[in-house]
Amino acid sequence: MIKILIIEDDEITNFISKSTLEKFGFKNISVALNGQEGLDFLRSNMCPDIILLDVNMPVLDGWDFLEAKERENLCPNVPIIITTSSGRPEDRIMAATYDNVMNYMEKPIDFNALNIILKDIQAKKINRTKKASL
Repeated sequence: MIKILIIEDDEITNFISKSTLEKFGFKNISVALNGQEGLDFLRSNMCPDIILLDVNMPVLDGWDFLEAKERENLCPNVPIIITTSSGRPEDRIMAATYDNVMNYMEKPIDFNALNIILKDIQAKKINRTKKASL
């Protein structure tokens, strides 16, 4: 099962996201309420398999999180999906400058599309595990 880290300051969004992902069968979900908590999580835990990252947050926003994550080389191969209410074209352009940002989803999140992405990541992880055990 894949490990998911949600970095999002809105607790209602976190509740909806976590509940919906659990209904899809994803159980290993951690939540950080801002970019600083996200960095702290990455520093003190095993890397997640994917990060769902909001952009506009207090304390440390998503862009500053991405900069610090790269600077500290934290979990460098973990894919990131930006989840934001921002419809600004500049944000899409900015997201594309980060190698690990694999997708940009505007809120409300399309959970069916997200489920497809997460199932693909899960299948790839299972295949890597099988190959490693051969």
